[in-house]
Amino acid sequence: MRYLIFFVIIIAFTSECYSQKPALNIRIQNSVNEITEQSREIYIDLHRNPELSQMEVRTSGQMADQLQKLGFDVTTGVGGNGVVGIFRNGKGKTIMLRTDMDALPIKENTGLPFASTIIMKDYLGVENPVMHACGHDMHMTTWLGILRTLVSMKDEWKGTIMAVAQPAEEGSAGALAMINDGLFRRFTVPDYVLCYHVSAELPAGTIGYYPGPIFAGVKSAEITVYGSGGHGAMPHTTIDPVVIAARIILDIQTIVSREINPVKPAVVTVGAIHGGTKSNIIPDEVKMLLTIRFFENEVYETIRESLINITRGAAISAGLPESRMPLLTFSNADNPPVTNNPDLVLRSADLMKNMLGEKNVIRVDPATGAEDFGKYGLTDEKIPIAIFWLGGVNPSKYQEHLKSSVQLPPLHNSAFYPDFDPAFKTGVSAMTRTVIGLMGN
Repeated sequence: MRYLIFFVIIIAFTSECYSQKPALNIRIQNSVNEITEQSREIYIDLHRNPELSQMEVRTSGQMADQLQKLGFDVTTGVGGNGVVGIFRNGKGKTIMLRTDMDALPIKENTGLPFASTIIMKDYLGVENPVMHACGHDMHMTTWLGILRTLVSMKDEWKGTIMAVAQPAEEGSAGALAMINDGLFRRFTVPDYVLCYHVSAELPAGTIGYYPGPIFAGVKSAEITVYGSGGHGAMPHTTIDPVVIAARIILDIQTIVSREINPVKPAVVTVGAIHGGTKSNIIPDEVKMLLTIRFFENEVYETIRESLINITRGAAISAGLPESRMPLLTFSNADNPPVTNNPDLVLRSADLMKNMLGEKNVIRVDPATGAEDFGKYGLTDEKIPIAIFWLGGVNPSKYQEHLKSSVQLPPLHNSAFYPDFDPAFKTGVSAMTRTVIGLMGN
């Protein structure tokens, strides 16, 4: 009889646990449905009024006002236009939720009734049309929706929410600026750091995850190729740097194909080449600009050494003296790889599947795009970080794309915009469920 009673208690306890999960999910869904209309208005306003990197004055003010209305302790001007909000709800873990705020110098071509017509001067005084072509307006609105939902459901969790609105992601400067301004020293060191990036390849209603390096590291390089200029009609009296540069460009294509382990992704692209002024003049030098993408620092070092060897070899074969060897300059200010903490990602993905269903939380491949979010995980505190793709493509357009290979506007394209309602509801409900779960509830 004792064993029967024990068995009945176990069954009852298990049934109660399973019944609580759907109840929590339903409560989250109801809360998200209630805030969608108001949140859409915020999104439209942000979309209409984009601001360039390090110029996000109006935007950061909006983020600060929204946080204050939710009851956060708010600090502005962190690392420039950065905003930090702290919401304490008893003893427990601290989870940092990050959004970026800046837009891009692109003329919008979406045809939306609330399309941006903003023109801004950059720091060089050059006027540029501006739009949210990378979805940061979606990031901010979803971020605010998550925070609003968590505050309204604070009886479901205990701990501290650290809300960070970051400037200058597009310039790869914002995260480091906030860290250097004492983000973790002045406020608190979170247990986890989480965020989204909207996807131009996944349908709205889905989440993409990867437990490891999800975004590539990026470095820039400049190569100056020297020669000995002269008349274009008498090339035998010159050492043509245009020809040397052409040799270098072709040889660069063998770095990834022949020097890097095929299972380790990398990209080396010559994005610009400048040399000469007239068709009949052979110049004295040519400049090339390169972008390098990698997921491991060892791969970057191999690429770096190969570039030195290739450029030097081309110059020697052309007969240039030691004093005229090519000059290579490698940047130090670009982004490291964004390396998701595998345990955090897999725990979060399970919680998201609990909320959205297994089929809507998709393991994806790493992307060679860059994000400065990875810097939050490289501080002395070694904080686990995780960034997830938030599906943004209208589901009907996505299906049309699959059937007929119709191209979808990519990120940083003048025609890109997310399908707000399904993306917003998915992003808010999934991350809210994740935060509550990570808090231990």
